[in-house]
Amino acid sequence: MAKITRKPAPRKAPAPKKTARAAVAKPKPAQKTAPAKKSLKATKPSSLKPWTPAEVHDAFSRFRKANPEPKGELEHLNPFTLLVAVVLSAQATDAGVNKATRALFEVADTPQKMLDLGEERLRDYIKTIGLYRTKAKNVIALSAKLLSEFGGEVPRTRAEIESLPGAGRKTANVVLNMAFGEHTMAVDTHVFRVGNRTGLAPGKTPLEVELGLEKVIPAAFMLHAHHWLILHGRYTCLARKPRCEVCLINDLCRWPEKTV
Repeated sequence: MAKITRKPAPRKAPAPKKTARAAVAKPKPAQKTAPAKKSLKATKPSSLKPWTPAEVHDAFSRFRKANPEPKGELEHLNPFTLLVAVVLSAQATDAGVNKATRALFEVADTPQKMLDLGEERLRDYIKTIGLYRTKAKNVIALSAKLLSEFGGEVPRTRAEIESLPGAGRKTANVVLNMAFGEHTMAVDTHVFRVGNRTGLAPGKTPLEVELGLEKVIPAAFMLHAHHWLILHGRYTCLARKPRCEVCLINDLCRWPEKTV
């Protein structure tokens, strides 16, 4: 009997070993680049060298010599009309307010006369001034409050003036200074710009600038200081194109971009 031989079964190829998955590198978060160095244009006023007391005295001595008795440009007849004019001047020019109030103050120069005029007729006088409807309402309301709480007289404290409709801190400072001779510093857009740009009293808010100016300006100059600064900002240290070539204090000013 023939011997049967069997072919060995073919061996299965060994399964390939599992290779470790290549680690997928996670993208690294973008690194923050160091901020670019600030140009002179971006220099913060607070980083400028503070004025010395001698420099401040020198600056205001020059202002006084050039204009010994500066006057506010809002036309008025008495403390009440001054108060009304300042309330009306918010977000408006002095020239525009004067144009409207010349005729108004001829017929209403006291709180009682203003109430007698009435809100509707008052609006006709001041309709060329921005926000005239709201301002007319405030003027009538403050006139009524002056009569009911202050005997028809403009009060002589900041807190009392600020309690009147439409009157804020700047209004109170202007009235206290111009009507009663108080050493206050009214900070409008011009004074705010001059205080920051020159480095005389840098601040982020009008109040900061106000307090800074009161701190550095000698008492001998405080009666007229805010008028000098307003006029300087209005006619010389202009917002867009300051007239550095005719500036009285250009050698003291800390502004990096002054043109002289």
